[in-house]
Amino acid sequence: MTAVYFNLILRLFFQPAFLIIIIFSFLSSSIIAGGPSKMEKSFYDLSINDINGKKIDLLSLKGKKVMLVNVASKCGYTSQYADLQELYKNYKNKLEIIGIPCNDFGRQEPGTLDEIKSFCNLNYGVTFPLTEKQKIKSNPISELYEWLSDPDLNGWNSSLPSWNFCKYIIDEKGKLIQYFKSGVDPNGKEILELL
Repeated sequence: MTAVYFNLILRLFFQPAFLIIIIFSFLSSSIIAGGPSKMEKSFYDLSINDINGKKIDLLSLKGKKVMLVNVASKCGYTSQYADLQELYKNYKNKLEIIGIPCNDFGRQEPGTLDEIKSFCNLNYGVTFPLTEKQKIKSNPISELYEWLSDPDLNGWNSSLPSWNFCKYIIDEKGKLIQYFKSGVDPNGKEILELL
């Protein structure tokens, strides 16, 4: 009797319709089990305005690495503007730097957008893009920093900047790949190895 059931099961198992059902069931459960807990959002789907209020087309940056840096004019790290400008000058063919003014850390970026532009141009000759001011620790947090600090959206990172001049690196496909704290030199080994 056992042999009869075994032969019946074998014949059923090798029927094309049965195989399709088994394969489809396996693939469906694999996708659900192996996927993110929430839908990840692409960096290129985010919306950021430049310091003049014009939308930055992030999709146009695909194929380049992007460094996002929260910047401030009255910080002990403000001299990093010069280092960021040097890095941009040397690697702008494969790296876009976007400076993001923020007043959430020690109120060290109190200026208006025109004052920030003038300060960066006169003191550091900044030619990389700057954005409108963003909220990082105060509410409502900007969409950009929500994405940068939510692992369900960016894939792994939960760290917001700890101070001014923290650096996030996005790869050529829009994936967040690295987070650096303020003290990391923009022209240091850790960053140059990524380029």
